Amino acid sequence: MPDASRKKSRPSEPVNLESLMGNRPPQATDVEEAVLGAMLVEPSTIDESMEELSASCFYDPKNRMIFEAMSELVNEHASIDLVTVSEKLRSKGNLEAVGGPVVLASLSQNIGAAAHIEYYIKILKQKTIQRDLITASYEILKQSFDESTNVDDLIDNAQTKVFAAIQNNVKRDVQDIGSIINSVLDNLQELQSQSGLSGVPSGFPTIDRVTQGWQRSDLIILAARPSVGKTAFALNIARNAAVESNMPVAVFSLEMSADQLGKRLITTESGLSGEKIKGGLKLEQYEWVQLEDTLKRLAKAPLYIDDTPGIPIMEFRTKAKRLVKQKGVRLIVVDYLQLMQGPVELRGLREQEVAAISRTLKATAKELDIPIIALSQLSRNAVQRTGGTGKPQLSDLRESGSIEQDADMVLFIHRPDFVGMSDNPEDKEKAILVIAKHRNGEVGDIEMKYKASQVKFVEPDQSLDVYASRGPVASAANSPSSQDENYDFERQQDF
Repeated sequence: MPDASRKKSRPSEPVNLESLMGNRPPQATDVEEAVLGAMLVEPSTIDESMEELSASCFYDPKNRMIFEAMSELVNEHASIDLVTVSEKLRSKGNLEAVGGPVVLASLSQNIGAAAHIEYYIKILKQKTIQRDLITASYEILKQSFDESTNVDDLIDNAQTKVFAAIQNNVKRDVQDIGSIINSVLDNLQELQSQSGLSGVPSGFPTIDRVTQGWQRSDLIILAARPSVGKTAFALNIARNAAVESNMPVAVFSLEMSADQLGKRLITTESGLSGEKIKGGLKLEQYEWVQLEDTLKRLAKAPLYIDDTPGIPIMEFRTKAKRLVKQKGVRLIVVDYLQLMQGPVELRGLREQEVAAISRTLKATAKELDIPIIALSQLSRNAVQRTGGTGKPQLSDLRESGSIEQDADMVLFIHRPDFVGMSDNPEDKEKAILVIAKHRNGEVGDIEMKYKASQVKFVEPDQSLDVYASRGPVASAANSPSSQDENYDFERQQDF
């Protein structure tokens, strides 16, 4: 008999579905007993059962206690049989709770169970998924009745709980190197048969040559000091993907209103000066005709703008999931990262809050399998640094080192005349896109020009008219810049 003073160990109890819902939850206690019996009499079934099952797969508390005892024995590299399992249960104070040694002996009598262990495991996993979905549904129902719960948080939590209920019981098999190589070669053959890019086109030939387009699940950080052209460059990228390639793009603008972004896009698309679009100068009659004609494609483009100020990161996740599901969005732009609101519990802890935001952005890109371009501010060190070229560095990313860590790519926009590094009038339009980090490719500098009056970036060998008439794929293939002229790269391996 166990010591009465001993505090008995009990496994963590799941939600009592039967008492909550009034119905008998999905279960198969006879199959649970068959699996435990097979493990007691046939050592070959132990590894498979331990790999595929967890304690939560056993609905009956007694069976759950027995499985946990077996799990501990496996972790201790001890054998599993009637004696060792009985002693482990006795040491935990659970032997009498499961019915004593006689129950274990009866389990081992099921001689035929070992031959059907794979089928039994499949049944238990199915029952577990059903119970987990019921539990998730009950928790969602309970939160839905709570008036203090934020609706966006509720939606995100509901999606997360349902997804977790399924994923927790889906195990990914180990893959041999031969199957991995075959998969990679199949993907390579598919890419070789395509004439375009493997990712979302940027619309800039040299950038596309280096990146092969913005790649799925990547978090791309685009950083610069204020007024250097972050928003302009991001809008150029969004416009190129949506208008030229007809790829749905979403822009989350936390700093500028939708109308302001609309004016910028109209300025870029029409080629008219920003002053005329803002209303400072009057449009001529022929310019109205030009405006209406050039905006037809932009008006039909699959470009979606959300200008919620200070959007909480969980609300962003919910909206992003909806846009991908309902609109087929292939690229998301966030302007800009530091204006998002992180988890409530981290408010006031700025570095940790920004770190949580960048981690969530990366997790969202990976979960939705699309690239996310997040704009970021740079610290004052970027302009106060003396000597050298004055170009930004990774250490200049503002408020959190985790931004650099989470990003797959980090791009800086550097304008020498803007930061006082050049007095040459010819450098007035000069801009340099610095690829400071590229997890799967090259790093280096790309020379560009910034046409401030049209709020537009172009490559040095491209006029505005020629650039507007080109599609991104054709540009990448035909532009001289794709050969050797305006880039300087080195290979970066970051594994």
